[in-house]
Amino acid sequence: MNKMNINEVKNFLPHRYPFLLIDRVIDFEIGQRLTAIKNVSFNEPQFTGHFPSQPIMPGVLIIEALAQATGILAFKSEVGRPQDGQIYMLVGVDNARFKRMVEPGDQLKLEVEVMTVKRGIWKFKGTAYVDDKVVTSAELMCTQKASD
Repeated sequence: MNKMNINEVKNFLPHRYPFLLIDRVIDFEIGQRLTAIKNVSFNEPQFTGHFPSQPIMPGVLIIEALAQATGILAFKSEVGRPQDGQIYMLVGVDNARFKRMVEPGDQLKLEVEVMTVKRGIWKFKGTAYVDDKVVTSAELMCTQKASD
């Protein structure tokens, strides 16, 4: 099993608190799939306003967490490890569906798998689970971009 702890994750993503949404990678197969974990904590800043009486994780942040997982898998698959200034950018989201709420205390399991790679555009199927129940699914596209 291939795993990555938070320090290894930080080597692949430019995001930092409060926007780093991957706590660890629990398994991956280069060029194929990746499974990651996001522990949802009440201390996260979005919960002060979304919604104070019933905090739920915004759907766009679940999509972002899936997108971050695709970036790790794409880097692992294509170049092994990003060079300074290299990042994967989310360029498209199709067929997004939100089936259940994600609340503080939940552990979000993020699964992404490669669908296609054409002309530098990666297309992934992404699914997020809580307690083995689908909470979100989407097709995500990303491409590598060097920062300016």
